[in-house]
Amino acid sequence: MHMKCTPREVFFYLWNVLCLTLVREVEEMKLKAALFDLGGTLVKTVEVPEIFRRILGIYGVEADLDQILEAHEANEKEFNVEIGLIELGYSFWRKWNLKLMSRLGISNDAEFLAEKIDEFWWDHADLQFYPDATETLTQLKSKQVKLGIVTNGVEKDYNQILQRLGAEYYFDVVVGVDSCNKAKPDSRIFLYAVNKLQLRPSEVLFVGDSIDRDYEGARRAGLRSLLIDRRGKALENVDAVRSLTEVLRYF
Repeated sequence: MHMKCTPREVFFYLWNVLCLTLVREVEEMKLKAALFDLGGTLVKTVEVPEIFRRILGIYGVEADLDQILEAHEANEKEFNVEIGLIELGYSFWRKWNLKLMSRLGISNDAEFLAEKIDEFWWDHADLQFYPDATETLTQLKSKQVKLGIVTNGVEKDYNQILQRLGAEYYFDVVVGVDSCNKAKPDSRIFLYAVNKLQLRPSEVLFVGDSIDRDYEGARRAGLRSLLIDRRGKALENVDAVRSLTEVLRYF
């Protein structure tokens, strides 16, 4: 014999089903991890031409800062850094250094200098966290949010950066171009990091300082995307924050 339910009982049954469904959907939408770009987002250095000038000066090579900047900009027009790093790995930077010195008219000991620029780069970069980075990472870690980095750098560089800053323990995953032979804004480098965290893209927030490489790249990969825009120059249709500490409100 079947028991009949009153309309009231049917209503409350359906209401409970709806509530449970909504709870599950909200739980599924909840952000569980934050991925960050590295340079320009979490860490900063002095300007690249100044680092070149400092290291060349150690070996008695005087170079004008404006000329180094001009040579650097010419290199940027000639080389695709992301493709170069994927194809050549870390040796790409030696090729870059040699070309820059050629533009400066430096021919004596060019191979030696290119090697020393690589070797001592981070010693003369004034590497440091942005003031808002440490607090943000510490608080996210205390909330048990999974943390990671997706950078267009290579392992040799990002390992040095994190070691020098004593920051390795913050991150559950660090992905560079030599991790999967892809570079931002390619969706696959973001998804590689998401898979390493064993999460879905919709559960991950990405924060970076480039609209094209970071913001749009992560968004196309299905991640929630934020632009760190410390100077307040972002477009109106871009989700942006002025400080990394604003990321905390998403968790």
